[in-house]
Amino acid sequence: MAQRRQARQGQRGQRKQRDNEGILPVLAKAVREVEHDVQRRQISNGTHTKFQVIALLARDERQRVKSDAGLTDAQRDGQLKRLDGIATILAQTAAREPQFFHLLADEAEISDSAKRLMREMQVAGGMEPAPEPEPAAEDPELAARHERQVTPRSVLAAQLSRPFQMPEYVPPVEMPQERRLIGWELIEPLLNAFEQSKAGARSSMELPEPLTTKTAGGRELMLHQAQVITSAAKGHRTYLLADEPGLGKTAQALLAAEAAGAYPLLCVVPNVVKTNWAREAKAWTPNRSVTVIHGDGESMDGFADIVVINYEVLDRHVDWMGNHGFRGMVVDEAHFIKNRKSQRSRNVLDIADRIRRRTGNPLMMALTGTPLINDIDDFRAVWEFLGWIDQKVPTRPLMAALERTGLTPIDHAFYPAARSAVVDMGIVRRRKVDVASDIPARRIADLPVELEGALGRSIRDAERELATRLMQRYDAAMATRAAKAGEQVDRTVVDVDLVRRVASWEVNDANDASSGANVFAMVREIGRAKVTMAADYAAQLAHSTGKVVFFAKHIDVMDAAQEYFAQRGIRYASVRGDQSSTTRQNQIDAFTSDPDVKVIVCSLTAAGVGLNLQVSSNVVLAELSWTNAEQTQAIDRVHRIGQTEPVTAWRLIAAQTIDARIAQLIDSKASLAARALDGSDEEIVASADIQVEALAGLLEDALRQRAARS
Repeated sequence: MAQRRQARQGQRGQRKQRDNEGILPVLAKAVREVEHDVQRRQISNGTHTKFQVIALLARDERQRVKSDAGLTDAQRDGQLKRLDGIATILAQTAAREPQFFHLLADEAEISDSAKRLMREMQVAGGMEPAPEPEPAAEDPELAARHERQVTPRSVLAAQLSRPFQMPEYVPPVEMPQERRLIGWELIEPLLNAFEQSKAGARSSMELPEPLTTKTAGGRELMLHQAQVITSAAKGHRTYLLADEPGLGKTAQALLAAEAAGAYPLLCVVPNVVKTNWAREAKAWTPNRSVTVIHGDGESMDGFADIVVINYEVLDRHVDWMGNHGFRGMVVDEAHFIKNRKSQRSRNVLDIADRIRRRTGNPLMMALTGTPLINDIDDFRAVWEFLGWIDQKVPTRPLMAALERTGLTPIDHAFYPAARSAVVDMGIVRRRKVDVASDIPARRIADLPVELEGALGRSIRDAERELATRLMQRYDAAMATRAAKAGEQVDRTVVDVDLVRRVASWEVNDANDASSGANVFAMVREIGRAKVTMAADYAAQLAHSTGKVVFFAKHIDVMDAAQEYFAQRGIRYASVRGDQSSTTRQNQIDAFTSDPDVKVIVCSLTAAGVGLNLQVSSNVVLAELSWTNAEQTQAIDRVHRIGQTEPVTAWRLIAAQTIDARIAQLIDSKASLAARALDGSDEEIVASADIQVEALAGLLEDALRQRAARS
């Protein structure tokens, strides 16, 4: 009897030992840590990374267990049951925090930090990590870029005139003797320091008081502008100039280059503002020569002090720009480079790195009123452009500042201290309400409209068709999953994870002509249905209050609005993406200078940046954008320095359609920059894709209505 009891105890001990071996206990511990963070609202970038790695490893382990012929049925069932428990916690966690859902998608990017954590967890579980892939022998895109390279003749002449330019030497930053941060992964904690910053956190570096607010040419500056220029004159050289739109960032950048002697100066800007930059350069720095690069640059002046180029043609000029001897580089609308994998971003980062290596301590300025479009990760490429980080670690100046805190990421005090260290590298963020109190307030007024007639009915029919197709995809996925598990489909329960997956599939398929009605086509149809009402409202405003700025997203909506104004005898101007720089500027001048031109019809994407339309105080948004940043940029074409009247943006929203849902989602994004940059106590809303969120909401409503009828 005693022998049998000892045998059973030995078997239980062996099972317990097996349960504590392998990857499963590592995953179980990690998933509880993620669950703990979510329950206590202590979500960081590290939490996101851990969630994704657990999901990936659990999926691989499930496949391994199912195919392992060495396991008994009981052992296989036991391990699959433990994996089901881990999957349940992941699903419950994602249901509480929808921001995690995109990490489960097949196309979700796996970051370097996620790959490192995956290897660490595999080693901890006694597994042999897969060997790291060898780097590709040659980057085809890089080879193609070299084939496109040009060197304008005037650039060759300029470089031949100064053949003996020597690279500048800058002494390295002195590091503290005590090095606490060696071996720490720091980029994620730095981003987390901004994402989780507390109310009232400092959002701008300390700036000196200026001795004067007048330029050398006698023009008057505002105090906040003069502070940045004085800072550059005193030797500061890197700036993320993130002032709210309308506070004169272009003038600050040009005059900071003058104060720093950062010539020749390279300005990389969106195509739509290239002409405006040349005009502003001549106005603020009249003693400096300016040239604009078009296409291959044959008409440019290689000897100019200020070189202006747009992102779209930058890839042809990367090679010579890195060797030209630029002593400063400005990137306007720097959120354009937020995706480091894009060719545009890589071109900018390549040139910036080569300028730093040659010049040593150049003036580097990233200008953007909307630095965070979707996610805190939008900071990465901008910080890299400024030389504060490379892809994986802080560079020496920022590392020295972090070391001087005497703290590590394990200390709670590290995060506010790290945030301050990054801010002091050169973040300058001022709000209109703080530095330009003479700029009147602005407000967004929503005007719900009912879509009537045949077009209104067709839109409602299309929305029902879309909801029906989404439910069919959802039901098919549910049926497939239930069949594999040998279960019945329960239509009274809505699987929110699957809802978001179906919505994501729909967005990915939206450009397929065979997919029928999709969210993009429906939004466009809604814009067409609203355009007459929007144009009529703009006409009434023009008659009663003066000039009006009319924004739309689609060309056919703009065409319809212009046709309406023409029929009503209302003179208008127009700004579109397909205009030449000369035509565009003529249209802007007509609106701002001709009292008989009452309305300017603008493209949301082409006219949302770089325009000064403060002669108007009324904006009509005929169509909704997909981002709050795009909407804000449009309104700030009017709400800026020089405005003397309160600004109202009239946003027409089609009631009882997906239009209203999109408007709510856009508004929910507005607090991202407020929390991360402005030290606001607003909670950051998960920055999931608006298109997916809109469809997920449509599908979930349809499913719950069906469940209620069951």
